[in-house]
Amino acid sequence: MSGTEELLVEADRLAAELDSADPPALLDVRWRLAGPPGRDDHAAGHLPGAVFVDLDAALCGPPGAAGRHPLPDPAVLQAALRAAGVRAGHPVVVYDGGDGLGAARAWWTLRWAGHQPVRVLHGGFPAWVAAGLPVSTDVPTPAPGDVTVRPGGLPVLDADAAAALAATGDGTLLDVRAAARYRGEHEPVDPVAGHVPGAVNLPAGEYVGPDGRFPSSGALRERFAAAGVADAAPVGAYCGSGVTAAQAVLALHLAGRPDAALYVGSWSNWVADPSRPVATGG
Repeated sequence: MSGTEELLVEADRLAAELDSADPPALLDVRWRLAGPPGRDDHAAGHLPGAVFVDLDAALCGPPGAAGRHPLPDPAVLQAALRAAGVRAGHPVVVYDGGDGLGAARAWWTLRWAGHQPVRVLHGGFPAWVAAGLPVSTDVPTPAPGDVTVRPGGLPVLDADAAAALAATGDGTLLDVRAAARYRGEHEPVDPVAGHVPGAVNLPAGEYVGPDGRFPSSGALRERFAAAGVADAAPVGAYCGSGVTAAQAVLALHLAGRPDAALYVGSWSNWVADPSRPVATGG
C-alpha cells in the first residue's frame, strides 16, 4: 500500500470496503468556519453507517488564549471517538462537505491522538454523491469503541517553537492563509493583521483544489520546494486557527514529509499575546 493510499481513499474503493465483513469506522465531520455545525447536513443525508462528530465540540478544545481551535481534552476526545465506534487499531475514514478542511483536521487529530489507521475520503461527500453511491438518513447506532487516546502521535508547535522555526533559517514555517491576510491588508476574523515574522506564505489554494482534492505527490513536492521547504529541514504550518494548516500537514505527508508539525493555535493564539511581534507586507 502506498503512502497516498494510507492517507486518502477514493469513493469507489470506500464503497467496496463498507460492503466488507469488517468495514472501517466512518466519521462525518462536515463543518463550516462560521457555523453552524454540520449536524443538519448529516441528518439530511450521509454515507451509510457514518456517525456525525462535531469538530468544534469533540475534536477541538474550547476557544480562548490557546486559539480558536486548540487541542482537545484527551478525555473528551476519547469519549467522542468511542461513542462513534472507533476501535483500537481499526481503520477509520473521515469525510466532510468537500473542501477537505474538517476531514483534514479530524485526520490530524486522530493521528495526534495515537490512532494511525485513518484516511480521508478524497473529495468528501460530493465525491461520494457524484459516484452515484447510496446516501442514508438512518441514525447509526455503532457498537461502542475501545480506542485509547494517547496524545503525541504527530508533532505540534507552540508559539515559541513556531517563532524559532520561522527565525532560524534552518527550516520553514508556512503560513497557508490568503496572501492579503499574510501581508496584513485584510483580517476578517482575528483582532490583529499580519504574520509570524519569518514565516513564508503559501496559500492553501496553491496545493489543494476547492473540492478538497490534492494533486499528485510529485506535484506537491514541487510546490512545497518552490516555497522553500527543503527535504532535510524542519517544516511546520499555521493558518488562522489550525484547521486549514492541518490540511497543509496532510499535503506535506502526501509529499513525503510525515515529520511536518502543526502550530495548532496558529494566528489566533499568536495574537492573543500582545508582546509577540507581528510582521506585515510580503
